[in-house]
Amino acid sequence: MAGDEDGTEGIRINKFLSEAGTASRRGSDKIIEDGRVTINGRTAVLGDKVFDDDKVCVDGKEVKRVLEDIILAFYKPMGVTSTSDRNDENNVIDYLGYPKRIFSIGRLDKDSEGLLLMTNNGDLANRIMRSKNEHEKEYLVKVNKNLTAEFIQKMSNGVLLDDGKVTKKCFVESEGPREFRIILKQGLNRQIRRMCEQLGYEVKNLKRMRVVNITLGDLKEGRYRDISKKEREELYRQLGLK
Repeated sequence: MAGDEDGTEGIRINKFLSEAGTASRRGSDKIIEDGRVTINGRTAVLGDKVFDDDKVCVDGKEVKRVLEDIILAFYKPMGVTSTSDRNDENNVIDYLGYPKRIFSIGRLDKDSEGLLLMTNNGDLANRIMRSKNEHEKEYLVKVNKNLTAEFIQKMSNGVLLDDGKVTKKCFVESEGPREFRIILKQGLNRQIRRMCEQLGYEVKNLKRMRVVNITLGDLKEGRYRDISKKEREELYRQLGLK
């Protein structure tokens, strides 16, 4: 039997599922808790381990680990949702029609466009999404009225949101009378839109340009590409992955 790092102890079921492209580790925990996972016909529980000769099924369908990491850069159009829920007719998985099982790394609002990373690697997704890791995400934002120096300063220094949370300091610079660039190291729900609303502005267009070192570049709307070897190596280096 093969195992994890030392080859003898097996691999935890949530890690197995994340490497099978089923979901992130946190998402896998939820699937397990819901009783949707079996190991050799037995309902799995959190903490179970899987060995080479075990058969793992999700909703009755067998899943297997994928050792090759898939990492796609996708230009998500407005109107497409980041969910994998097939009941959502606008979900990103059906839109892409990718032949292998993948999921999005984090989310990008339905009303927003730009770079969305897709992968089958749950560990990679978790490293990017954990707020404590403070990985950069860069956006171009257009608003409904002219920017002021006060607006740029307040956006940069942190904004008190409607739920009482204060956003972290971030980089903000003007790109035109009604457009600015912002680099965040946190990912609160609809954060940029809420920051602008608190300062009396309305977002008219929001485009994500970069996640960590992966940029949107000249990728066309609705298209995707495999990230390059150089991009992959630098991404792994910044995430502390081998």
